[in-house]
Amino acid sequence: MRTLFLQAPSFEGFDGGAGSRYQAKREIKSHWYPTWLAQLAAMVPDSKLIDAPPHGITLDQIVPQANDYDLVVMHSSTPTFASDIATARALKDVNPKLKIGLVGANVAIDPKRSIEKAEPIDFVTAKDYDFTIRDVAQGKDFAEIGGLCYRDNNGDIQETAPRPTLTDMDELPFVTPVYQRDLKIENYFIGYLKHPYISFYSGRGCKSRCTFCLWPQTIGGHKYRTRSVENVVEEIRWAKAAMPQVKEFFFDDDTFTDDLPRAEAIARELGKLGITWSCNAKANVPHETLKVLRDNGLRLLLVGYESGNQQILHNIKKGMRVEVAKRFTKDCHDLGITIHGTFIMGLPGETKETIQETIRFAREINPHTLQVSIAAPYPGTFLYNQAVQNGWLTNTEQDLVDNNGVQIAALSYPHLNHTEIFHSVEEFYRRFYFRAPKIASIVGEMLLSREMLQRRLREAVEFFAFLREHRRVSH
Repeated sequence: MRTLFLQAPSFEGFDGGAGSRYQAKREIKSHWYPTWLAQLAAMVPDSKLIDAPPHGITLDQIVPQANDYDLVVMHSSTPTFASDIATARALKDVNPKLKIGLVGANVAIDPKRSIEKAEPIDFVTAKDYDFTIRDVAQGKDFAEIGGLCYRDNNGDIQETAPRPTLTDMDELPFVTPVYQRDLKIENYFIGYLKHPYISFYSGRGCKSRCTFCLWPQTIGGHKYRTRSVENVVEEIRWAKAAMPQVKEFFFDDDTFTDDLPRAEAIARELGKLGITWSCNAKANVPHETLKVLRDNGLRLLLVGYESGNQQILHNIKKGMRVEVAKRFTKDCHDLGITIHGTFIMGLPGETKETIQETIRFAREINPHTLQVSIAAPYPGTFLYNQAVQNGWLTNTEQDLVDNNGVQIAALSYPHLNHTEIFHSVEEFYRRFYFRAPKIASIVGEMLLSREMLQRRLREAVEFFAFLREHRRVSH
């Protein structure tokens, strides 16, 4: 089937790509790669991938292409579900014979209910849908394809048997050739990564049980299923030659350091290639491993600290001790490894006092940059079920973003309400960044590079615009 893989337009500046941990409009211009869709496109020869948000492609530009395809597969998220359905309806209006399917965490958790709410949609998938989509694109009978929920010829909804969990990750083709073919990689920005960068997965799943985290609880699972070292290195070798402008490779695995011997083995091979790379890590990597990674091209670790309060870390099943995180961070500073730290306001157990404790913690450990998010109870997560059961989320259909795509505070507690959680984000940013040592560090970085000067000035304009928007939403 002539197949289009589509990340549809939604909110202006919205970062809804499948690599996004929080699908929302960012403080600064930010776009992750549509890796899940690119993986599917790599499975289907002669297909096309359109990632509308980073490329500024509008619905009016996409709809006329409806007659060029037999099949459209869209990645959907909880915040964009309504607009994704509107896109599907517009495509069907032009080409009623078009088959349209949705993939993503929000439909995988309850496929039947998702398709019931999505009249123009012909099918949705459960998790591990790579080969499911390949079978659809090959024109196989829906009834014979595992992991599919679909409308039959009578309009009735049918579900097939679950597809077995994918274990041999080397069966999947590389995604980077799809990036090169269909995407302009210069359109992808992440504030803490060198530009242009490339992100992709070397494995799926995460051993941790964090109650808020979307992907392991919906798509990836809690077993870290990995590609072989040789397979990963071969893709990077290919991408380095095919896209020499790339300045940094980012492993977007939920926790690349879940398997330390493998991480070290990959690092040693990357060291031979002479590339700069970064990854997601838990704040418990031992000094000896950090040194191996650093010595072989590691520049930055993205670390989910979440909170500086030990009880909150227990509440969310983080499996992390504050003192261990402090020691790990000091080791990174000593080794010259840059850290981008992420924190979440409004997790269960949060109070006015714990917010201040976390801000003090962030200032003490002093990552180079940080991101502060609001606790988002995505359907399909333990946090969502916990919120419904405890009455923290009074409207179970409540959106996670406002009409402009800006994240809202969906949770509220008897001792800490929506507004207080929402305002804590701005306070956190101001108290971390608006202090002399941090300002001096950023200015020094800008003075060393004209490119970084221009980039940081642009980001500053975007950041202050974010703060203004944040205040507008709060009122």
